[in-house]
Amino acid sequence: MSEETITQTVNHVDYKDINRIKNHLNPHSRMHSRKRTHMSAKAQRQFAQATKRARFMALVPYVSH
Repeated sequence: MSEETITQTVNHVDYKDINRIKNHLNPHSRMHSRKRTHMSAKAQRQFAQATKRARFMALVPYVSH
């Protein structure tokens, strides 16, 4: 495998992987920036989409109190 495929598999976040999504959310359930997550732009977009899907399916709250 090349390094690109390894990086993509490591950074890929599925909407069902709640623990991994919560690791990249702050206490107010906002997504961390790319500087903090260390993801590529493509991986960050996929992470944002997975987070939005998880929120829609009520796996992750929209706002934490």
